[in-house]
Amino acid sequence: MVLIMCMAPLSGCFGEDEKEDKLSSESLMVSPSIIPAGEWTVITLTSSSDLSAYVPYFVQDPGSLRAQNGTVFDLRKGDSIAINVLFPPRNSDVVLLIGKYGREDWPIRAPGVSWIDWANGADANSAAITAIENQDPGGEWPWTVPSNESGGDVKIKFLNTIRDQRSDLTDADGVGASAGWVNGRDVYEWVDFIADDTPCATCGPDGAVGYLDRWIGNANPSYEHAIVYFEGVMQGYGLDRVEVHRFQWNTAWAVNICGYKDGSIYPNEWLIFGAHFDIAPPVAYTPGAEIGIPGYGTRHGAYDNAAGSSMVLTTASVLAEFDARRTMVFCLWSSEEEGLWGSRSFANDLPDGVTVSNYLNLDMAGVNYPGDYALSVYLGPDGTGEEIDQPGMFHLAEWIGSDALDLGYEMERGREAWLAGGESPLWGDIYEDTVAIYESPTARSDHDSFQNIGVATLGWNGLVDGYPCYHRECDTMETMIDYMGTDDSTGINNLVHSWDIVTWWAVYAFLHMDQTPVPNEL
Repeated sequence: MVLIMCMAPLSGCFGEDEKEDKLSSESLMVSPSIIPAGEWTVITLTSSSDLSAYVPYFVQDPGSLRAQNGTVFDLRKGDSIAINVLFPPRNSDVVLLIGKYGREDWPIRAPGVSWIDWANGADANSAAITAIENQDPGGEWPWTVPSNESGGDVKIKFLNTIRDQRSDLTDADGVGASAGWVNGRDVYEWVDFIADDTPCATCGPDGAVGYLDRWIGNANPSYEHAIVYFEGVMQGYGLDRVEVHRFQWNTAWAVNICGYKDGSIYPNEWLIFGAHFDIAPPVAYTPGAEIGIPGYGTRHGAYDNAAGSSMVLTTASVLAEFDARRTMVFCLWSSEEEGLWGSRSFANDLPDGVTVSNYLNLDMAGVNYPGDYALSVYLGPDGTGEEIDQPGMFHLAEWIGSDALDLGYEMERGREAWLAGGESPLWGDIYEDTVAIYESPTARSDHDSFQNIGVATLGWNGLVDGYPCYHRECDTMETMIDYMGTDDSTGINNLVHSWDIVTWWAVYAFLHMDQTPVPNEL
């Protein structure tokens, strides 16, 4: 009896931690009840038991103020914590994982499987992570890194999110992808503006409301007019600096417009996001056009490449507000159509001590899924052509696409299409519900400039060689809308959702690569 009485004060120490089998999804409460998707939002976690909670989404650490891919919290009974979290923009089903207090090891989904499918038992090949000390100066919350130990079973908290929508749009206008940290409707309106050929005698040398005739040439005033405009747009984002780089190439100037957000930890490691803003000049008649005015060249360049330029601008506008570890560089290249002059000059003339950690490329993205064409997510450099030489980049592309964008089914169809025919058919044929991730054996855009200096790259494009207005005057917004119309949706709606998918994919990749660059594994 004396022994029992003496041990009573110690019983709390032995009984502090809840047993795993006593925990449930109700042990962790989340507020508010309506949780926004696709935007940074503050939620509060409250525990009714001693537990650990794994949040497998981007959070903003309160000490460093930088984004990190997930974290683990140890919460005592009655504890609450507020977190700024980015839930998926295109997948309303989200999960939190619950385990015994002090737990470090956790199971995670395979890269090609969403969290909800994993939680429902669809994934037999999941991996694991472990919680480690925050690696950022001033950081407070644990980081998660790959592990060989899963820690066993977990309890799962299922949540639903709702993405905001603009009140002035309908389904036909792409309202479902009209709001959030970034969104496809913003990109649509950028492209529509840049390619706007409404006559305007006072707007500029091209005589139009938009910015047409963006051909490289020392004597082309429309080209210079566009350079000044885009430089001003980037300056308005509040980036640390915006520079117009001019490189002599043969008898012409190659001009790049680049905005910089200096990294606070690794300022000499540059993470670059680029697209070319120049368009194919009207040079000579080229047979084979099915619609529009025959000939090589265009005034508008809506698809090639106002689309990519608009996504760079949209991304720069939001990431300019974020503290990053590495210097983020947002570039609009010129002279891509002449042979990648702009990006080659930039990549081959980096400042002393500067390296490029990763490069993301956008060129001709938009005429693809959810229209009746494939979305290609290409990575490289490709070495053998027979096996995956860049497993890290491949894993990252799948990880983002399967959950944040909810494209598991479309990615599986893309995998089958790639194995059946490789890249060429994906750029020219009709495909439904197809998103193909693959190492590209060709490099026909600005990512080649960075692969040549040993950088691992990621990029997006849709229909290319099969687009009859490729490098032709009919490369307009109207043509894109027409090509993206399907039996169950308008061309505008599909375009907006297409650009929403690609822009979010790029933003997520940027956040991942800032925390952990993806090495060239060749």
